[in-house]
Amino acid sequence: MNRQFKVDKPNTVLVGDITYVWMDEGWFYLATVIDLYSRKIVGWSMADNM
Repeated sequence: MNRQFKVDKPNTVLVGDITYVWMDEGWFYLATVIDLYSRKIVGWSMADNM
């Protein structure tokens, strides 16, 4: 995959990631969507299952 992204405007290239986090109630899964132009999280969801 070409990882040399050139993004000229917001909301044109989005990437996602899933990670898991230990909390008092057990493992939770955090999914995020990031705008590569601003590097800000534009969406997320957390649940105790996938």
